[in-house]
Amino acid sequence: MFKDRTTATVAGVAGVAIVIMIIATLTAPSQGNPALVPTVGVGTQIAASQLTMTQSPNSSNPLDAGAAFLANNAKDPDVHTTPSGLQYKIVKQGTGPKPVETDTVTVNYKGTLIDGTGFDSSYDRGQPATFALTQVIPGWTEGLQYMPVGSTYMFYIPSGLGYGAQSMGDKLPANSTLIFQVDLLSIQGK
Repeated sequence: MFKDRTTATVAGVAGVAIVIMIIATLTAPSQGNPALVPTVGVGTQIAASQLTMTQSPNSSNPLDAGAAFLANNAKDPDVHTTPSGLQYKIVKQGTGPKPVETDTVTVNYKGTLIDGTGFDSSYDRGQPATFALTQVIPGWTEGLQYMPVGSTYMFYIPSGLGYGAQSMGDKLPANSTLIFQVDLLSIQGK
């Protein structure tokens, strides 16, 4: 999840699928970016009912499958879509401070693909992760800034706010839309 690239931000809401395609086209991840933590463990499974026939995990084009998933997900009244294309859902709202881009946070999280395949989980490792918001994928940097400490959110991250065209090992194919459950435990120094 670490990055050293610039992310294009698309203003306005011109349709989630269009935003995702523009971001994916304009965002070119650099080579050699390591994962936030090693890609081990199995995340929670996403209910099969969340996928439709147009969102088939076997789609030959992960960008199309991701765009279809996000377009359908945006219909959920509890899902918020930001101008960048990030989607988030508040599972539990905390009451603590919110981090800013220069903060270092401690979180627990589970990461899955849109078909429910788990690729990373701090829960499975039995240890929360601590990192600076400037060192992770843009979807995490943006999403965590919405969260007060003590919150649990779901992040639905388009490929362009994740790893883009860069594959991250066997469990995380290129152009993947990512789903994370994130518990914000603390902000260093706050």
